[in-house]
Amino acid sequence: MAAIREGNKQVLLVVDVQVGVMRNAWDAPRIIGNIGTAVAKARKQGVPVIWVQHTDDELAFGTPDWQLVPELAAAEGEIRIDKQFNSSFEQTSLEETLAQFGVTRIVLAGAATNWCIRATAYGALDRGYDLTLIKDAHTTGTMAFEDGSKIEAADIIRELNIAMTWLSYPGRTNSTASVEDIEFA
Repeated sequence: MAAIREGNKQVLLVVDVQVGVMRNAWDAPRIIGNIGTAVAKARKQGVPVIWVQHTDDELAFGTPDWQLVPELAAAEGEIRIDKQFNSSFEQTSLEETLAQFGVTRIVLAGAATNWCIRATAYGALDRGYDLTLIKDAHTTGTMAFEDGSKIEAADIIRELNIAMTWLSYPGRTNSTASVEDIEFA
């Protein structure tokens, strides 16, 4: 069983809101705006914002596609973490960074819902963190299969939002909230 974390310190974790990720993401302008609102709320309320950026063959480190979208930027002193796997926890400094801040609750936003957001959400819960997924601040692309069938991006997003309200972990809480309803205080 995961160690349950004592206290009430939180962090806003913004995952993979990069040019190459968001280019074909569903409703990207609205989602980027909502993430910007969440970032502004966190900063105003003194909650740390941590930015995670994915690197792989399609998102080579330092390339234009790897950069955060122009509408969002890490403020001076905000931590940036590079990752190579879907979960923001795997082979990164995220857990050590959260420990330095004494974090017990992660508020999560970003992309892509079905890959890095899902893996990071489950990774957080598996490690004993409480989790709130901002239900209108994560996105992905529609999945098209060889047989012509599709899973629409909106359905993928809806499914993860539902999962994050129905999951049950001992000693932890998980939920969703709209960006309007997120309060860090």
